[in-house]
Amino acid sequence: MMNRFASPARQKGVVLIFSLIVLLILAIGAVAVMRSVDSSLLSSGNLAFHRDLANQGEQAVANVLTQFKTNAPPLNGITTTSLAGANYSSSALPTNAQGVPNVLLDDTAFAAVGSAANDIVGATPDVIIRYIIDRLCTNTGVASSPNCVQSTGLPTGGTANRNTAVAPPSATVYRVSVRIKGPRSTQAFLQTTFTKPD
Repeated sequence: MMNRFASPARQKGVVLIFSLIVLLILAIGAVAVMRSVDSSLLSSGNLAFHRDLANQGEQAVANVLTQFKTNAPPLNGITTTSLAGANYSSSALPTNAQGVPNVLLDDTAFAAVGSAANDIVGATPDVIIRYIIDRLCTNTGVASSPNCVQSTGLPTGGTANRNTAVAPPSATVYRVSVRIKGPRSTQAFLQTTFTKPD
């Protein structure tokens, strides 16, 4: 009688080849998963780093708002003329397509309207915070409605004024733009507007 089953030597060779193919597929999958995890960690690390720079940039906004509220130096409450020593322009500065003033993008241009001495050192010495304040007016001098962006508030008064038209108070709008420069040439930008009655 003839044996119809394959010899043990042939079976071991086929199993070995399939095992190697499965092992190769598992190795490729493991490399792909590791690369994906590395990319995710790098991306989340970059987001956290950028958020930290933005948080540090809030120092400049707080300083400017305090300076305007208290008429403190170096601006001393004078808003009708530009003052480079206070990083202040009494007219709106040209911006790029993203709305960032061009002077924050070029150190040479910044020197014409601001002072690097006003730069703020962040939480670590490699973080530098630079800001510029501009009044959203087309020209210098006294702010007037057609030449300046004006913020209008809601009419004041109680129920007695409900049927009478009351002109709401208005105030000139100012913009503070901040550039935060961090390690490895990282940059973050912040911008906010605020009003101060003239």
